[in-house]
Amino acid sequence: MKSDGEQRAGLLYGIGAYGMWGLVPLFWPLLKPSGAVEILAHRMVWSLVVVGIALLALKRWGWIRELIRQPRKLGLITVAAAVITVNWGVYIWAVNSGHVVEASLGYFINPLVTIAMGVLLLKERLRPMQWAAVAIGFAAVLVLAIGYGQPPWISLTLAFSFATYGLVKKKVNIGGLESLAAETAIQFLPALGFLLWLGADGSATFGTHGTGHAALLAATGVVTAAPLVCFGAAAIRVPLSTLGLLQYLAPVFQFLLGILYFHEAMPAERWAGFALVWLALTCLTWDALRTARRTKAAALRLASAARTAAAAASAPAPAPASAPAPQTEPTV
Repeated sequence: MKSDGEQRAGLLYGIGAYGMWGLVPLFWPLLKPSGAVEILAHRMVWSLVVVGIALLALKRWGWIRELIRQPRKLGLITVAAAVITVNWGVYIWAVNSGHVVEASLGYFINPLVTIAMGVLLLKERLRPMQWAAVAIGFAAVLVLAIGYGQPPWISLTLAFSFATYGLVKKKVNIGGLESLAAETAIQFLPALGFLLWLGADGSATFGTHGTGHAALLAATGVVTAAPLVCFGAAAIRVPLSTLGLLQYLAPVFQFLLGILYFHEAMPAERWAGFALVWLALTCLTWDALRTARRTKAAALRLASAARTAAAAASAPAPAPASAPAPQTEPTV
């Protein structure tokens, strides 16, 4: 059982992690005139540098030999690196192209996509309220597709790529820093090769737009690693249900930034689609909290029954009743 102090610290770490992920749309435009692919390549290269320094400081290298000896895990890490590359690239392009609201929608519907993938790929059984949430989410996508005049492909790409990433990471089951190090190690050579090609071609922006711009490109590693470190610290201190609620902070911040800071349009049909998504998430959250309460109550009842049984087993046995004295026949 975690102490109150640890849980408060975990809550702050969680808010920090999802807050940074929610505010990151403010960072990517600072990297212009670099294009999305160049920013993505710098993110891969500098993330490996930052994570490598962190692992060196923590002296956590033993996992590398274990990973190399497990080709299946190495293959899954490669898949994770591929899908997160798609996720990062589309997200950076979306933010710098004026689609912050649509990007936020991707992370709103990500829990619904994760549940749908669990049913289709893992044959999981859903509770009625989860089915209702998925159905409402599907209706929201249809409404948004009508509003956009096409399927919201940015949102769907972000949602499906991140859900796939989460599924693969669950099967790999290694720490956050270690996983990011392995993924960026796989990304490193192609990313570095692309940056060297840009430099040879004369179209690289690194170093050609001042020291400040170069420093911002290098800071992509910190922007990637810092929230992940906070998330890891939160995950070991607070319940999973709390993290599940905190995850909505990031898309909420992104959505508000898209409307209030980037002044993106929100016609009525888009509001209707988002309202349906929020209704689906409300159903999902209510069902998760109700299930968690029932599970906790059942666990408490089992623990109480176990304590009662243990107390009964350890109690001293009652002394046997004394036998009655033998009856003697009266003398006549």
